[in-house]
Amino acid sequence: MRIIAGSLRSRTLEAPPGLATRPTSDRLRETLFNVLAPRIEGASFLDLYAGSGAVGLEALSRGAAQVAFVERAPAALKVLRANLDKLGLRSGFHIHAAAVGPWLRRESAGPGFDLVFLDPPYDAAQEYASTLTLLGAGGALRRGALVVAEHRRKERLEDRYGSLERTRLLEQGDASLSFYAVPPKAGEV
Repeated sequence: MRIIAGSLRSRTLEAPPGLATRPTSDRLRETLFNVLAPRIEGASFLDLYAGSGAVGLEALSRGAAQVAFVERAPAALKVLRANLDKLGLRSGFHIHAAAVGPWLRRESAGPGFDLVFLDPPYDAAQEYASTLTLLGAGGALRRGALVVAEHRRKERLEDRYGSLERTRLLEQGDASLSFYAVPPKAGEV
């Protein structure tokens, strides 16, 4: 696993041992960031179920102003911190050692995020609906935010969660990326 592009390009990353954490493949991360490229510079990025931190680290490498990592598994947190140290990163991020649902409920009054990526463990399918519903309720998102969920290709997510509406579905191998946004209100551009 490596950083694909940006200031940290080609630097290698570690992944937690075992099958509990499934890092986003380099190829899928490249596809994701090709889509996000026009929006990443200066963005506030939220990496939910962060695991090794590969997606959030890619965002930092490509110019995100701030990344928040949310992860509760001790083994994954250890690897995430080791990856940050290995890359020499000391600022531009916050690590939240917490479960995603309760953390999002607490953060709903915060400044909000421009880009959100979520990739819960595939065996925790109920996390997709609960997390997307919380995000769709508002609060954690800035105006014009984009939310991306990585999921099994065979697992279909809803087209809508609260105010979030799916705008795009990309499939690659066994994985899919569902892109959600809050559609503009009547009269907004």
